[in-house]
Amino acid sequence: MNEQRSESTGSSYTDPVRYPQAASPGVRTKRAFVLLLLTLVLPGSAQVVAGDRRMGRRALKVTFTVWAAAIAALILAVTNRALLINFLTNGWASFGIMIVLAVLAVAWGLLFLNTLRIIRPPLLQNNVRPLVAGCLALLMIGTSGSLAYAAYLLNVSRQTFGSIFSSGPSLDPVDGRYNFLLMGGDAGEDRTGLRPDSISMISVDAKTGKPVTFSIPRNFQNAQFPTDSPLYEVYPDGYNCGDECIINSLYQTVTENYADLYPGSADPGAEAMMDAVSGTLGLEVQAYVIVDMGGFEQLVDAMGGVKINSGGWVPITAGEIPGTNRHYPPDGWIPPGTQTLDGYHALWYARSREFVTDYHRIARQQCVQQAMVAQMDPATLLTRFQAIATAGGEIVKTDLPQDQLGSFVDLALKAKGQPMERMTIGPPDFGTAADNFVTYPDFNLIHARVQDFLAGTEAAPAEPAPAPAPAEEAAPAEEAAPAAPAPEAGDGEAADGTEITEVPQEEETEITVEYLQYLAEIGDDATLGSLLNNNGECSAG
Repeated sequence: MNEQRSESTGSSYTDPVRYPQAASPGVRTKRAFVLLLLTLVLPGSAQVVAGDRRMGRRALKVTFTVWAAAIAALILAVTNRALLINFLTNGWASFGIMIVLAVLAVAWGLLFLNTLRIIRPPLLQNNVRPLVAGCLALLMIGTSGSLAYAAYLLNVSRQTFGSIFSSGPSLDPVDGRYNFLLMGGDAGEDRTGLRPDSISMISVDAKTGKPVTFSIPRNFQNAQFPTDSPLYEVYPDGYNCGDECIINSLYQTVTENYADLYPGSADPGAEAMMDAVSGTLGLEVQAYVIVDMGGFEQLVDAMGGVKINSGGWVPITAGEIPGTNRHYPPDGWIPPGTQTLDGYHALWYARSREFVTDYHRIARQQCVQQAMVAQMDPATLLTRFQAIATAGGEIVKTDLPQDQLGSFVDLALKAKGQPMERMTIGPPDFGTAADNFVTYPDFNLIHARVQDFLAGTEAAPAEPAPAPAPAEEAAPAEEAAPAAPAPEAGDGEAADGTEITEVPQEEETEITVEYLQYLAEIGDDATLGSLLNNNGECSAG
């Protein structure tokens, strides 16, 4: 009996995995890296085969539980992605996941340290010890570090979502579509209140995610209100008090004078803009998103810039000359061609309308929006998540319900690979600048064209609006584009539908910053308007 026990004991002490002191140096080295690999791919297994078996079995149970949860999440991502995102963005659920990730990060790190103890570095050759220590450090950073970073990002996202999204009821699609109002607001020091200079309604097919954008010029007049809108009683014939009632003034008008018509609303001005766009397009707008244009450049910088292909030169507008509606010569110029714009230049690319019309600016804004969506890929989100989330939390305001965030993210992922169809409620889609369509809009025509556009049918040619007014009444004086020389036959049309002329022979020279700046300094707005008439042409880079 004693002999049998002695034989068994002697055999166990010769096991090189559990008792490496009897093994050769080469076997010890191989054993060290195998134990590290086991802790990496199957945490707890190294302890089972070479250390504390009880600890190893507990760790393996946790490992298999985590694997099961990961597999369930993958299945849910394939079968019901929106439900998975809703769960991950839920406040309490995300908090619980964050705690679990932090605990797993610490536990995995401790397992690696325990594996190092099992390896018994003093038994390794001197030249092998630094290599094992280095591999251990890298593995701990890659595993525990990644889990800790994931917990940190989840905490950042929780704070961001909580500051941006509301706790209102879920939205149901209207006629199979979700309709969101996107406004670019600018409440700078030189302005009274907020003026949404960029106004777009994004309509997304609830099943396919196919997006359509309807842009409304900031100087659009006579905006209509649905009969169930509180403003319908105030403006039964539309927002029609002339140049003072261009659509981007509605936000501040309601905020200051009619906020009581939207009791309980966190932003009566935004609610009023939703009603105005709903009545104008004949579509029910369900939610709004306001982006502070003053912080827009911070968001673009957080993304690492936005890549666009610009068709023409765009001026960076200087300050206004006191007592006039003119500006000093531009502070700079954004050249044509494919380029990555930082926040400052992207902001001016999207907001500049000097020497051209508001429709050029609308086209560029649509282009920048499309480019930003295209660049918001997983790699960008992962590497710049904190900066993007921080910027987004500071400049974005919306009434979208947080509980439905998963559905909207799912729609955004579907929309990402599809082209963005665009229509402007004004030139070039409705008449030309000379038709004064935005001053005297034909709402029956707008409603019909919008429905045809959504249905995918070929849109009918735009018809001139009745009784057009003289060109100088098309918009307030500060909105009027510089007049171009009388057109010659065959010169063609610009992006906004207005006729253009050839550049005079003496000006058919290389267009440079110096040349453009010279024209601005001598006040040659006509030539500049002709040279810059292609700056509404743009595509995502």
